[in-house]
Amino acid sequence: MLSEHLFDSREAASIAAAARIAGLISAQLRRDGKSAFVVGGGSSPVQCFEYLSGYELDWQSVTVILSDERWVDSDHDDSNEKMIRERLLVNQASDAHMLAIYEEGTSADARCAALQSHRPDNGFACAQVGMGSDGHFASLFPDSDDLASGLSPDNSQFFMPIRTAASPHPRISMTLAALQKSDEILLLFFGNEKKAVYESAKSGESTYPIAALLQQTTTPVSLYWAP
Repeated sequence: MLSEHLFDSREAASIAAAARIAGLISAQLRRDGKSAFVVGGGSSPVQCFEYLSGYELDWQSVTVILSDERWVDSDHDDSNEKMIRERLLVNQASDAHMLAIYEEGTSADARCAALQSHRPDNGFACAQVGMGSDGHFASLFPDSDDLASGLSPDNSQFFMPIRTAASPHPRISMTLAALQKSDEILLLFFGNEKKAVYESAKSGESTYPIAALLQQTTTPVSLYWAP
């Protein structure tokens, strides 16, 4: 269930990850006539998204969904949505649709409930997520409120509100159970420090949140990494 793709450069890893995501989207488009895929925030996937935006796909039939978001305006510098619109939803991918997570005039808790009805019936072509040096993925941090629910394979929630001391903003995160509704989970991160965390999480005796993703047996996971 776990495959590893290790590269000498971050550019090479980003190119390969973009090609894999494009292939998974294409497969779902052929199968279902439409596609949805999950993307993470942060700096690690930016170059991957820039390459992905150049692929000639039926982007009008594709929906992009964030794995997590800070509860800030979409034009805020900390907004994942802002990064995705600037780095992915350009070039060939400018016709893709995006499911926005933040919504002005409501609360993170209420928005999570509203998003429940937006879960795609045919699941996701893939879910691209990163990992922090503390072992978090999406916004499932080690000190998150109700982390156990976020990592539970039986959780029926699509998104859940997150409050963590690691972030100055409230957040919304997709649950692991929702991410598992993907044909493949693509884990993209860089650096030797994070690689050491990953190796520990694979061991089976780790308390890092990422261990739950690596040790689940429902959805294949592919690692794309470079120093």
